[in-house]
Amino acid sequence: MAGGVVDPLPSEARAYQGQRAGVVTRTVAAAVDGLVVVGLALVGYLVWAVLRFMVDPLHFTFPQLSWAVGLAATLAVLVGYLTATWSISGRTYGDLLMGLRVLGPWGGMLRPPGALLRALACVLLPIGLLWCAVNPRNRSLQDVLLRTSVIYDWRPRAARNGRGAS
Repeated sequence: MAGGVVDPLPSEARAYQGQRAGVVTRTVAAAVDGLVVVGLALVGYLVWAVLRFMVDPLHFTFPQLSWAVGLAATLAVLVGYLTATWSISGRTYGDLLMGLRVLGPWGGMLRPPGALLRALACVLLPIGLLWCAVNPRNRSLQDVLLRTSVIYDWRPRAARNGRGAS
């Protein structure tokens, strides 16, 4: 390391940097993201309960949600979480832990409309992730349809426009 510069890329990861991620790594990242979204949905529920308590503390009861409303709210949080994280940094928290990044059709960051379409595709057809187990280029059904890629990328920042790390 010349000049005291620290390389953020672990030496063990250099061989995989820029390669498309496989189904196991992507599934683990998705499971972590599922836990994050459930946590966010629970925090939202608790905020709603606190607001109800503040409005009428004498007659307070915890809000009762039907399973359909709870599921719809959680899916809405999931779509918002995926859209925001993919369009801002190219990675969710699960992606960050697993060293992954989502790239758009031309190798750069996804723009918000593309991130929203990909989030909707992932939420409406989660089984599409398994397609990367049989696809020779490790692309999920969502990747094939929207021309995106999920790569191993341990760099702290992604290329905003133009060509990324693919």
